[in-house]
Parts: sequence; C-alpha cells; structure tokens
Amino acid sequence: MDTKIATEVSGQTSPRERHPKGLTVLFATEMWERFGFYSLQAMLALYLRSATQGLGWSTAHATRLYSTYLMCVWGSPLIGGWVADRFTGYRGAITLGGIFLAAGYFLLSLPSVSALYVAIAVLVVGNGFFKPNVSTMVGYLYPEGSPLKDSAFSIFYMGINLGAFTAPIVAETVSQRFGFRPAFSVAGLGMIISMLIFWGFRRWVVAAHDVVVDRSSNKQGGTGPGKASAINEVPDSRRILALVVIFALVIVFWMIFYQSGSTLTYWANDNTDWTRSPVILHLASVLTLGTVKPDLGNVSGVISNAINPFWIIVLTFPLVTFWGHLAKRGLEPSTPTKMALGMVLTAGSLSLMGLAALNGGNDGKVSPWWLIGAYALLSTGELMLSPMGLALVSKVAPPRIRGQMMGGWFVATAIGSKLSVIGVYWEVWKHSSFFFLLATFALVMAAALLLLLRPLKKAMPGV
Repeated sequence: MDTKIATEVSGQTSPRERHPKGLTVLFATEMWERFGFYSLQAMLALYLRSATQGLGWSTAHATRLYSTYLMCVWGSPLIGGWVADRFTGYRGAITLGGIFLAAGYFLLSLPSVSALYVAIAVLVVGNGFFKPNVSTMVGYLYPEGSPLKDSAFSIFYMGINLGAFTAPIVAETVSQRFGFRPAFSVAGLGMIISMLIFWGFRRWVVAAHDVVVDRSSNKQGGTGPGKASAINEVPDSRRILALVVIFALVIVFWMIFYQSGSTLTYWANDNTDWTRSPVILHLASVLTLGTVKPDLGNVSGVISNAINPFWIIVLTFPLVTFWGHLAKRGLEPSTPTKMALGMVLTAGSLSLMGLAALNGGNDGKVSPWWLIGAYALLSTGELMLSPMGLALVSKVAPPRIRGQMMGGWFVATAIGSKLSVIGVYWEVWKHSSFFFLLATFALVMAAALLLLLRPLKKAMPGV
C-alpha cells in the first residue's frame, strides 16, 4: 500500500496534507465512464425521434422513454451500494458495472427495438454497480474530518464533466458521418478504457477498496480513530433524517437539470439558429473535425449537450478557490446554504430560457447565446448542488450505511429524472410557459431550503 494513502486512510494527516494519487485514478475511471453515459444522453431522445437514423417515435414518446431510462439508471445505485457494502466490495462492484455498461452500449448499436430495451436494462444494472461505489471510494481516500474532502469531490466532479464535454462532440462527429448506432459503439469503447485505467492503476485505490464495515461495533474499519468531530455526536437517526430532507429538496433540481437531454436538446435542435453566431459555428466545425460545415450550419442538438460540462470545467476551480478564500476568513457558507443559492441560480437559468422563448416563439429560432447563457447559470447552480451533495453524504452518513446513503442520493436523482417527463408537454404548452413554470418550482425549493437551514445545521454541525 502506498505510504501516503495509508497515512491518509488511517486518519493521520501529514503536516502538508495533499490529495492522494488514488483521486487521479478514480478521476480518470469516472471520466471515461461518464463519456459513455453522456454520449447516450446526448443522442437518445433525438435517435428515438429520427425517422431516418432512428426509430421515428413522437417527441412525447421519446421523452417518456428518456425519463424512465434516467429514473432507472439513477435509482439502481441504491441496490448497487447495498451489494457493495455487504458482498462484493467496492472494487468488485465497479468491475461488474463496467462489464455491463460496455455490453449495453454495444447492444444499442443493433437496429432493433428489442435490442434497445435489452440494452437499457443492461445499462441500468451496470450503472447500479458502478456509480455509487466510485463516489464512495473517493470519500474513503480521506480520513474523517479531512478539510480536503469537499475539494476532492469538486475535482472528481470536474472529471465527470471532462467526459461529459467530450462525449457530445465525439457523438456529433460520429453520428454526422456514420449515424447514431456507430456512435453508441464509441460509448462502449469509452467504458473499456475506463476499466483498463481502474485495473491498471488499482494499487493506488486499494486503501479505499479495503475499507470494510465492522457491524458488531457499528464503526468503520480501516479508517482508524481519526479526529473527534461534532457530527459524531449527532445520533444516526438525526443524520439520516437530515440527509433524507436534502434528498427530497433536490429532486426538483434534477427534474430541471435533466431537461438537458430532452427539451433543451429539442430547443437546440429545432429553435436555435446556430448560424447567428459564426464564432460558435466555426468552433463546432473545428471540434468535430470538419463534420459540421460553417457554411451550412448543420449543427444538431447533440452538440449542445457539451455546453453544460464546458461551463463546469471553466467554473470549477474558480469556485473552489472562492470557497477556500471565504473559508480562510471564516465566511464560507454552510453546504445547505450553498445548495439554496444553487436553486436560485437554477431558477434564473430557466427564466432566461423563458425570455428566449418569448423572443422567438414556439416555432421561431433564436441565437445560441440564449442557451449558452442559461447553461452558465444552470452550471453554476449545479456546482453548488451536486458535488456539495456528494460530499455531504460522505461526511454526514453513518459509516455503517454510507454506501446505501450514497445510493439514496442517486434515488433522489432518479425521482427528479422521472419527473423530467414533464417534457411531454413541450409541444402542448408555449415554450415560455414551460420554462417559467420550471423556474417557479426552483424558487419554491430554494425558499424551503432557507427555511430549514437552522434545523439542518443542528443535525449536520460543521458542514
């Protein structure tokens, strides 16, 4: 075992504590796995709607399947975390997940409705094993109370978004030249790369893999005594209840966020005139190796899925630095406060899209800068919600059920994902009304979080 990792896992931090090498391994593993996931997300709804390259479904039918797929994908980690906690261990679960995921992407390349449903089922199982356990392993690379854990999850989250940014660009390139189905196979290749990295450098994450639960004493084995912290004095039941409240409140965020693969993709495909921004069009042409022609403007909605991860990559380190600057002065807001601010920004994002819809109408086309600006706000809000939530679970959940509680975070994501089915009204309501309604939902949840700040802080002291 690497000395540095052993020291951190034992709870004895060095005078100049640094991030362990295992974070780099898990960063790359997750990046390539997310490459596959976001390749599929960028293409799925448009593939289902396409009469030439896909299945020719209606927009409403495609949106229903998209939301159901996301619900199952994000719900499956609850079971996968439980299996890893009790039977397979984290490394074994991740390996099983990788095998299933690669198989699922390759199955999608088959021109059959039956293959589509089998592939989705296989992908759901694979994600259940893979997703919660990579996140849990990141948490176990650090001792309890480590000040580096928040920044570790933000860095890890940027790895997710590197894969998410690359995926739509590659998907656009391959689908423009060869069609949707070969592009699904490329997602499978990304999953194979993920597994090669995970196993090729597994010695750097063996410490996190070896952490086990001592159920007889209800303590976490392998982490050592660590430093006493206020959270350890809070009964498990109050900690679990506080997390459940957070899970319930962020459901609305995920309902809004996952419009990215359905209604926001439809908007980018049908209501955005990419030729109005020659700079963006030229950049798209460069990134897709000339597949997108600047003179024709043949940009599909697929590539718009790269906008959100682009902003995440650009904003992550400045935001981490900003929180660190505030922390040194004792001014850093609590995690629940950050999450409430994230909901306000989410509301602003959808309000901007509502204004775009008023500017262009349901059938008119507008500049891509409306979508880019909305994603800038949404992405900033996301950085205050998603990585913060992952870190919150890692710090607040009782060690004996940490994997399951990480799965609970993904169940909240699952419910929100299914609620993204509100997109079936995309062709029924005015687009402006659709966006303003979602903005209202976000504001209501922000208000609820602010009202609950005091009891949440008592249940989660120090976070």
